[in-house]
Amino acid sequence: MLPVRGRNGRAAGLARMLGTRISWTPVGDGEFFCPGCGGDRNYQRLSGRRRFTVLGVPLLPRGATGPVVECAACGGHFGTDTLDHPTTSRFSAMLRDAVHTVALAVLSAGGTSSRTALETAAVAVRAAGFAECTEEQLAALVEALAADTGRVYEGEPSVAGLAIELHEALDPLAPHLAAAGRESILLQAARIALADGPYTPAERDTLATVGAALTICADDVTRLLAAARTPS
Repeated sequence: MLPVRGRNGRAAGLARMLGTRISWTPVGDGEFFCPGCGGDRNYQRLSGRRRFTVLGVPLLPRGATGPVVECAACGGHFGTDTLDHPTTSRFSAMLRDAVHTVALAVLSAGGTSSRTALETAAVAVRAAGFAECTEEQLAALVEALAADTGRVYEGEPSVAGLAIELHEALDPLAPHLAAAGRESILLQAARIALADGPYTPAERDTLATVGAALTICADDVTRLLAAARTPS
């Protein structure tokens, strides 16, 4: 007895006969953080063109698609916005440079006469990745900043100059940090400022700028600066 093919059977048969196929063309490559693998991997950037197929044979063009990013390890396809996420090595460098810049900004605001402040800053910078950083190196860098007329006005650090430095270091990093990570950087900066006594007005201004660059709201900045004064 012959099988009866209804509407669903005919549709399934057509689906097997007709379809679309995408032809991918490499248009670039590099290294990225693969969300599928969860680590740094090589990738190819692919541009695609759809074609209408009959029995698997591509016939009519159906327009462009993509581009996409293909992981060389897992073969997964991802949107090009994944390239906005820094690689692990790049993220580590961004974090290291951010902590270094913040430490210099706080020392510039509070001065380098306190050995305790320099030691606190050096510990933070070494922990961030500059393993060879010393108190003397930080003091020399602060003096160099003070000698730069673009950052000094009547003997005080230029607020505008420090703000530019901080935003250049922190703006690209902030979107990739969780709230706890952003708060940790501000707390480190606050402890450097407190190492030689209460906050000075210049230090408060600098810390407020750090908080703003890290997209921490003003109320939370106030809370964190108060928390830093409390012994752990």
